Amino acid sequence: MKRGIFTALITLVMANASAQTAYDAQAIAQKELNGTARFVGMGGAMSALGGDVSTIATNPAGVAIYRSNDATLTLGYSITGTESDYLGSSIVNDKYRFSLDNVGLVISNKVGNVTPLRYVNFGFNYHKSKSFYRNMSMQGMMGMFDGMYISQARYMAQQASNNQAWLNQYGEQFNYGSADIYTDNDAGWLGAIGYQGWLIDEIDNGEGKPYTYEPYLPDEADAYFQSKERGGIDQFDFNISFNFHERFYFGATLGAYAVDYHKNTFYDEDFGNGEGYSLESFNRIHGSGVDLKLGAIVRPFEYSPLRIGLSIHTPIFYELTYTTGALLQSDMVIDGDTPQKVVVDTYEELGGRDMERDFNLQTPWLFNVSLGYTVGNFLALGAEYEYEDFSTMKFKYPDNMEMAFETDEVGYTLKGVSTYRFGAELKPIPEFALRAGYNFSSAAFREDAIKLFPDNSIGTDTDFSNTKDMSTYTLGVGYRGNAFYADVAFKYSAYESDFYPFVNEIDNTFVTPEATKVNNNRTQVLFTLGYRF
Repeated sequence: MKRGIFTALITLVMANASAQTAYDAQAIAQKELNGTARFVGMGGAMSALGGDVSTIATNPAGVAIYRSNDATLTLGYSITGTESDYLGSSIVNDKYRFSLDNVGLVISNKVGNVTPLRYVNFGFNYHKSKSFYRNMSMQGMMGMFDGMYISQARYMAQQASNNQAWLNQYGEQFNYGSADIYTDNDAGWLGAIGYQGWLIDEIDNGEGKPYTYEPYLPDEADAYFQSKERGGIDQFDFNISFNFHERFYFGATLGAYAVDYHKNTFYDEDFGNGEGYSLESFNRIHGSGVDLKLGAIVRPFEYSPLRIGLSIHTPIFYELTYTTGALLQSDMVIDGDTPQKVVVDTYEELGGRDMERDFNLQTPWLFNVSLGYTVGNFLALGAEYEYEDFSTMKFKYPDNMEMAFETDEVGYTLKGVSTYRFGAELKPIPEFALRAGYNFSSAAFREDAIKLFPDNSIGTDTDFSNTKDMSTYTLGVGYRGNAFYADVAFKYSAYESDFYPFVNEIDNTFVTPEATKVNNNRTQVLFTLGYRF
């Protein structure tokens, strides 16, 4: 349960109250393998091979391989599962969903047979770059550290103490019993909710000294947590590409992104004897973003079956809105020996609305190198390597001023991710194809990463998961007629993560409950119908 002192210094002075974290940034920035069934069936390792509309999003030069027009539609069905294990207590959650995963169109324009420029092609592709549909639960005793109970209420007390200590330097005091605190840019919602819900006590340290706050913890907490994530990221790509001498292919893709991410959490602590509390957090991030992708494919020798691909993607520049609300219900001993019920509802406190905060997010640069090799018309092989340094992501306010605390936390929490993709397509007869692929992505989070809010944060979802390496396995089969084609792909992704409902600071050490070991998996079946003309 003990964790080393985190190197980040919690900045007390903020331009505006905020709630965005490195965990939100990673959820939005890291994409999934998705697209046409052929592309997925080959593990997405088609950046040098090209000839599939889904390469518009990995290597834009892949569209230049086309010599005819193409229209395609892909539908999917997925099962997303989690199995959590906390101190031997196991909970399984599954989520089932149908989806529209891909719609693409390529218009191929032949320039000539002997001119240097042979084709100028245009492409459009929509695909679901990220799905957030996932449920997770855990339950168990939170434990102790250095003789003190570990609890989310301790996090509330720490935030309230930090606010008081800073404000008292200027001779000011928060009125934690007032609804106005939820609109004060210097206030932290966790501290306010904890105080109003009788979970933390005010400590008068004497004249001239700042107030501090301590949690009221009558016993070790028996906790239950549940989260529901919904929504996704829709990606729209617009491409132009060029074919020179049937050896040199170049392309550019302008990408547009629509984000709609919902995360609702429920956390309950039972102290026994009828005392305890629950905290529900309702969160949404929505908005849009743009990026530019540039790519090239080269045949090193004329008529060579070997192709080499290179591509670079600019950061995605997102303009986003964070919407949040919280509901605390507590049963604590306020006066006498009988627990009394207290409800703190930020929606009601704010006059029937949730709180909104606009912010900008800049994702990492992406670099991709790929190889493709064909043997006659019956075998195609692809391999590629991709790198993104997630520690370089930046948060900014709408006026483009950097959100220093949040950006620093990204650097402390995240790291570079390497992704390897391999794929093969075998055609035993010209009309039918068999496909297989494999992806490996390294972990995005540092080993001891933790989630911290600024002291004036409006965030109340204190939970976080440190995901580890992910492997994806794919299989596929396809039929090609003179014009019509159909493909089916099966994808299975699996990764482990360490889940924590909160972090405490005790004796200058960041402490969590024992990690909840979570096995995450997603099974997806994709079906593509297409027509070349």
